[in-house]
Amino acid sequence: MQFKIDTSEKFHAIQIKEPILSANMTEELDACLMPLLEQEVKNVVLILQDIKSIDNAAAEHLVKLQQAFYELNASFVICCLSKQVEKSLDDSNLLELLNTAPTESEAWDIVHMEEIERELGDEL
Repeated sequence: MQFKIDTSEKFHAIQIKEPILSANMTEELDACLMPLLEQEVKNVVLILQDIKSIDNAAAEHLVKLQQAFYELNASFVICCLSKQVEKSLDDSNLLELLNTAPTESEAWDIVHMEEIERELGDEL
């Protein structure tokens, strides 16, 4: 699986450079994403603009990945979904379970807001 990673102060922006996200790619996706939870910068913005098709098993795996990140106080936001992928996720009732944003910029905003919420929560 080909992907591009850009790291900023608050998050890793990861763009999957494949047309299809399928179940047989989830192990490689885990190998890329899970080690990030051990770094100082844990938050992930997953950019799926190149994905034109996603199977149910891969979509369900994204939900599990997102849960793993949030359980460890890290953000996981998916952005730039194609209409086909968005419809597929909606048809399988998974879209509403995922933290998604229309654009990369909006995904960054979500990560920053969640960071602020976590900081405020720690102070209480």
